[in-house]
Amino acid sequence: MHIQQQETERHTLSVTVDNEAGVLARIAGMFTARGYNIDSLTVADVTEDDSISRITIVTTGTPAVIEQVVAQLDRLINVHRVIDLTERGNFVERELALVKVVGTGEHRIEALRLADVYRARVVDATTGSFVFEVTGSSEKIDKFIELMGEIGLVEVARTGVAAIARGKEAV
Repeated sequence: MHIQQQETERHTLSVTVDNEAGVLARIAGMFTARGYNIDSLTVADVTEDDSISRITIVTTGTPAVIEQVVAQLDRLINVHRVIDLTERGNFVERELALVKVVGTGEHRIEALRLADVYRARVVDATTGSFVFEVTGSSEKIDKFIELMGEIGLVEVARTGVAAIARGKEAV
């Protein structure tokens, strides 16, 4: 008997919660207890109402695992709503990274050329290094970091994914 394994998929979840101490810890604990991985996590107020926050979680799993994650998040106290933005299919997702590169001469010129191609901004410069700010999809940032690794990458700081549904309705 041949058992077909399901492919893992990357999903972006939008979780609306009470803005209270311990809520984030309970959510992270739920992932840990069940052996699920969080690839990216960001938290921000939803609107002018600072009693509600949106947690954006990027995770990877089979469709069955993602379904379980959504169901278990939905049952947690202080969670108002869980939306799988990936399943909805119509959302905007961005990430920001600060990328420090060292180099002189041709390496410096190549770093600036690549930054221009990736629309990265120079936010700090010395005679021997640059710090670039790059925004976009996680894939774009991964590729930028990979290319800078060949030139003189020394440090990276990433914000994590911010995502929101397209259209006029709030989710």
